[in-house]
Amino acid sequence: MTQALDTQTAIAVIGAGAMGSGIAQVAAQAGHKVYLHDQREGAAEAGRAGVAKQLQRRVDKGKLEQQTFDAIVGRIHPVSALSEIADSGLVIEAIVEDLEIKRTLLADLEELCNEETILATNTSSISVTALGAKLRHPERLVGMHFFNPAPLMALVEVVKGLATDNAVAEIVHATATNWGKKPVFATSTPGFIVNRVARPFYAESLRLLQEGAADPATLDAILREAGNFRMGPFELTDLIGHDVNYAVTNSVFNSYYQDTRFLPSLIQKELVEAGRLGRKSGQGFYRYTEDSERPEPGTEPACQSDDTRLIVEGETGPAAQLVERFREAGLEIVERDGPGQLRFGEAVLALTDGRMATERARLEGTPNLTLFDLAFDFGKATRLAVSVADQATDKARADACALLQKAGISVSVIEDRPGLVVMRTVAMLANEAADAELHGVATKEDIDLAMKAGLNYPEGPLSWSDRLGNGRVFQVLTNIQNSYGEDRYRPALLLRKNHHADKGFYA
Repeated sequence: MTQALDTQTAIAVIGAGAMGSGIAQVAAQAGHKVYLHDQREGAAEAGRAGVAKQLQRRVDKGKLEQQTFDAIVGRIHPVSALSEIADSGLVIEAIVEDLEIKRTLLADLEELCNEETILATNTSSISVTALGAKLRHPERLVGMHFFNPAPLMALVEVVKGLATDNAVAEIVHATATNWGKKPVFATSTPGFIVNRVARPFYAESLRLLQEGAADPATLDAILREAGNFRMGPFELTDLIGHDVNYAVTNSVFNSYYQDTRFLPSLIQKELVEAGRLGRKSGQGFYRYTEDSERPEPGTEPACQSDDTRLIVEGETGPAAQLVERFREAGLEIVERDGPGQLRFGEAVLALTDGRMATERARLEGTPNLTLFDLAFDFGKATRLAVSVADQATDKARADACALLQKAGISVSVIEDRPGLVVMRTVAMLANEAADAELHGVATKEDIDLAMKAGLNYPEGPLSWSDRLGNGRVFQVLTNIQNSYGEDRYRPALLLRKNHHADKGFYA
């Protein structure tokens, strides 16, 4: 078993901004002596003071003992010259995201430190292979990508460049574990794991907004209250900053030779050009002034129906818990064979399969069709998105809404678009994750862990895909691709293979 660096090993962090200071805090909390260096005069001292300020709040709340506070802060040593870090066993650079500037620093560190010193880069987007290309010993360079804020976020991506020694990566992985983190291995490909696999979370809602499916507040609410994501994509990009999020999307898009899966959004481009960068500028998709209020999501008013009988035709798959909620609400449940749909009054309801309700209604001869969206947990979801076929009667629409409301579910009717919201987003996340596994970016276990630990997803996309049932994500993507006629929605080769083998990623 690979040994982590022990606490007698000094750690150096170059760059004393929010990220560098946070990394210094993490290493100091783990018991290491930490050198903190920044070329800006006074920045290292300010970084240490910032750590002390953050920790003092915990002391004041009784969550941290004064003795522990003194020990942690006392282990962080601001240094003004690089020569003072020469005895470090691990040096982590967290400076500006610029290839040449980082290369220059790494070359200086290689000359300064002894041959056993591990050099790590906290880059979020620059190739570790490219950073090490001009070093005499690129095998000792590894990516150690923390997420902001470093003391709170559990994930660390340990990124191996083409020349990185596996033993070096394993030491860094073990060390990150000892620091209380959840490290994952990744190869040096654009976006690594998280910044690549997460693109559809933003991209699909941005596209739905551009297509007029719903407004940002409604789409955010659907992904929170049905998908169980911590934040919706619009409030999250407002928090990240649209300049940052848009730049990452462009970087991944260009790095993959303009693959349409990563196509940037014109809506987000306009926000950046207008200076509406989100929270930090006071306005993004939402306003952040003292007198501003968050818009309410689109929610159907109470719908009335005197019907008390629900006909369940066939297996409802992931939505089986929804049927149980209707039973608990006092409805009479009649079960019979069929294609996996619900009949209530004039309404016919079915889980989206990636087609539009209007198209499916015509092809299946069910004009009163309403499609409902995926939920992370149908037994607990408080909101569902639905789309209603153009052919449906007003009574059928009202019956569909009334049925869901009987189970205590808020209903958001969106424009009829392929795959609705949660299903479409989860399918695309799983698709990108499948491609990342196929290309050897990371193992399926590390991909799922990265998305949960790095972005607080309720479940890893590959595990979620398996839970939906073999072939469902493949079917959804195939139908969405047929609707748009675009390569963007092509199912990943591994998804296609698993579909035809009738197996999941973990089965």
